[in-house]
Parts: sequence; structure tokens; C-alpha cells
Amino acid sequence: MRWATVAELNSLIPLPAGYAFEQLSRSQIPDLTTKVQQWHPDIGIGAGSCYIRAQFYLDKTFLANEAERDVYVLLIKFAGEIAGMWSYEREPDALSIYGRLLIVAPEHRGSKVALSCMSGTERVCRTCGAEFVYTMATLKVPHMQVALERAGYQLVGFAPGYDREVGSDGAVKRIFEAVYGKVLVPEGDMLRPDPANLTPRTKALFELMFPTSAP
Repeated sequence: MRWATVAELNSLIPLPAGYAFEQLSRSQIPDLTTKVQQWHPDIGIGAGSCYIRAQFYLDKTFLANEAERDVYVLLIKFAGEIAGMWSYEREPDALSIYGRLLIVAPEHRGSKVALSCMSGTERVCRTCGAEFVYTMATLKVPHMQVALERAGYQLVGFAPGYDREVGSDGAVKRIFEAVYGKVLVPEGDMLRPDPANLTPRTKALFELMFPTSAP
């Protein structure tokens, strides 16, 4: 697998007028961490909190003009300013990509730039050599669920206790998240499990979620 270039991304995902992708560079890390914390005040707790720590980018991400790493961070720029960020992670041995985080600045949330990103993810993943893409969606509000379903993702389950969040009582608690995925290969390339190897409960749920296609 290899990451798509910024030129490829700008070609594969037509953004609203005035917007463009730019790969994060080392010098932009302080500005991005500040903006992410401003845009998403609750991000200090849980899986997304790494995006407000400069060391995460230095240790884990693929920065402009530096060696490729498995976590990619793209800036969404408008009029020369950072208007959002989009990050995903590749899993080369599985030929899969995990959509980690997509945030758009509040003043740009009516631009449909996030919808453009989600709608174009499949094209980007195929270019990178991925055969499966997945992400997590909060159950705190329905917006991400709606956007993913409109973009053709399938709800494949729930992850109980996957992440942490501050509850209405101010206490940090573990939360449920929805898991959405999209297979990027033909159905004929999928190996269905032998029903004999499934417990009754597993078999019932599997057949409900993934019924055998009609001939």
C-alpha cells in the first residue's frame, strides 16, 4: 500500500470552491493542535486526544517531505488558512484503512466539505491499494451516522466501551460507538464462513447482517 499524493487527492475528491488539501508539515503542528482543541473542546479525553499533542504527530504521522508512516494527516485549507483536518491510518498487511478523525472548523461546517471527504474516501482508498475501509461513529449525535450511511457505509456493529467521554454528570465514562465499514472488492472475492463453525447466536446475527445474495 502507498499513500495517495496531495495532487491525487485534490483530483479524486472535488472539494467545494476555494478548498484544497495540503499535507501536514512539521512546522504546522503547533497551529493544528491549537485549532483542533478549539474546534473540538471535548477532544481532551479519549482516542482523539492524541491530535492535540505535538509528539503524536512527530512520532506517528506521515509529514510532508518526510518518510511515509501509517498515519496520514491532511489539512483542509481555505484562503490559506486551516479550515479542517482529516486523518486516517493504513493497515498494510490487511490492505485496510481506518478513518481516524475528520474535523471541520465551526465556521466552515455549512460548506459540505466533510461530505465531500466522506463521499470520496472510497476512491482514495482504492488508489492506495486498500480493499476495506472502516471507521467509528459517535452515538452522542446522529450527524456522523447519517453522513456515513449516505456515503454507502454499512453499519457492521457496535463497540461497547471502545472509547472514553465526559458524561453529562462530568464523570469520564466508557462509551458505545458504531462501527461502519465498506468492502472495496467484488462479493465473489469474499470468503463466507462455514455455518458449522458458528455458534447459534453468531450464525443468527451473521445471517441477519449479511444474508446470502440471491442467485
